[in-house]
Amino acid sequence: MRRRHPLPFVLLCLWGGSSLQGQSNEALAREVFAAESSFAGSMAARDSAAFASHIAPDAVFFGRSEPLRGKAAVVAGWRAFFERPEAPFSWAPETVEVLQSGTLALSSGPVRDPAGRQIGTFNSIWRRELDGKWRVVFDKGCRVSEAAAKP
Repeated sequence: MRRRHPLPFVLLCLWGGSSLQGQSNEALAREVFAAESSFAGSMAARDSAAFASHIAPDAVFFGRSEPLRGKAAVVAGWRAFFERPEAPFSWAPETVEVLQSGTLALSSGPVRDPAGRQIGTFNSIWRRELDGKWRVVFDKGCRVSEAAAKP
């Protein structure tokens, strides 16, 4: 009897895991939408531990100066946003797109000040990790111009 080597099957599972699980692109987009909403909710709830749980170990967040590289740097760089009782801003996903492979996704939407005025737009790249959780690997926002921000 000829033995088959398990490596090709393992590689196929890693490469096309989402299709093997039968998840549609729409279902994956809903997962990312929920993950982004939970991520945003961590800011509203003032829960820095929940915030950190959404960040990949090798994440890169772009800020006002140098990029923050790695989860520890991101958490440290965002610590000041969690110090006050009220959130300094909020965000919510409007657009979510997932690669057909089911491994990477983009989420984007408005960033608002405490009064609800749009002050920017965020763009996040999410990666589906081996444990099935979606975590942010890249995050970058852009400010809305003064003229566009006026009601």
